Amino acid sequence: MMKLEKMDGFFAARIDGYDEHMKRDIEGASGFYAYTASLLPLAGGSRVLDLGCGTGLELEEYFALNPGAAVTGIDLSEAMLNVLKAKFPDKGLTLIHASYFDAPFGSGQYDAAVSVESLHHFPAERKTSLYEKLHAALAEKGVFVLTDYFAESEEMEKEYFQNLTALKREQGLPKDVFYHYDTPLTVEHEMDILRQAGFQDVRIMKQWGESTYTVLAHKEL
Repeated sequence: MMKLEKMDGFFAARIDGYDEHMKRDIEGASGFYAYTASLLPLAGGSRVLDLGCGTGLELEEYFALNPGAAVTGIDLSEAMLNVLKAKFPDKGLTLIHASYFDAPFGSGQYDAAVSVESLHHFPAERKTSLYEKLHAALAEKGVFVLTDYFAESEEMEKEYFQNLTALKREQGLPKDVFYHYDTPLTVEHEMDILRQAGFQDVRIMKQWGESTYTVLAHKEL
C-alpha cells in the first residue's frame, strides 16, 4: 500500500535532483516551461503571481525574457523556496511560505498569474474559491497561464479521488490535510471552473503529449 506523505514533507525529501527530475521525466517539460513563460507579460516591472512556484523552473525562463519583472511566488515547501531564493538573488522576487488557498492575494495586484505542475493535487471545490480569489487579484486585462497535466476522462478523474479517499481511510489520516497524491481533473472540468470564477476566453493554447496542456484564461476581454 502506498504510504501518503504530507505535501511539504514530500517535496522537502526530494529537493536534491528535483529540477533534473522535472526536466527529464515529466512529459512535455522540455518545451512547456519556456512556452508558459512566453505567455506572460514582457513589459518591465510586470507584476506576476506564481502559484506553487517550487524551485522556479518556469521563472528561469521568464526572468530570461523579462529580467525586470516583479514576481511573487507562493509555495508550501520552505525547502523549495530556499532553492528558488538562491537562484535569483538579484531579481524582484517576493516569496511566501504558505498554502495558496490560505494566502491573501489582494485586489487588482497582478498583471498575470501562472501555475505549472501544481494544481493537479486538489479537488474542484477547493479550486472554485481559489480561482475566484485569483480573478479578483488580477488587474484589468490580466491573464492566468496554467500548465498542468489532467485526467484523460471523467472516469479516471473519479478514480483518482476515490483512490485518495480510500488511502486516507486505510491510513487513518485527516481529510483536511494536504497529502501528496495526484488527483487531476479533466481539462474540460478545469476550464469550466475557471469560467465559473469569472475568467473569460478560457482556451487551450497547446497540448504536450497525451494529457498535459497549457491553458490561457483572461480576466476580461
